[in-house]
Amino acid sequence: MAMNNPYERYQQNSVLSATPEQLTLMLYSGGVRFINQGIMHIEEKEIEKAHRALVRAQEIYQYLADTLNSEIEISANLHSVYDFITRQLMQANIKKDTALLREVLGLAEELRDTWEEAMQKAREQVRED
Repeated sequence: MAMNNPYERYQQNSVLSATPEQLTLMLYSGGVRFINQGIMHIEEKEIEKAHRALVRAQEIYQYLADTLNSEIEISANLHSVYDFITRQLMQANIKKDTALLREVLGLAEELRDTWEEAMQKAREQVRED
């Protein structure tokens, strides 16, 4: 199936040419984006759209949990965080609870920002070496 939309082609090329670190950042950013969309749709009483956005966010954090390398020490901690986020997203989706979503959003943003900072520090370290 050919993509005629230039934005879709750009998006696909971005994913295909991204490093694993960049892909992880894209996932974290997507999680934040879908949580924000869920909040907005709930506030606008667009329940089906809110549900779809929150399910997409859940899928992202479930994927992140499923792809952790269990041989790395921090993986167990990250798995617990991803599991917590996924469960909170499910509860917020069931209840359509924006307060709960805002709490999870803070954690999701912190994960994204920390990952982005780690990538920046790794790039700086490579430049120094």
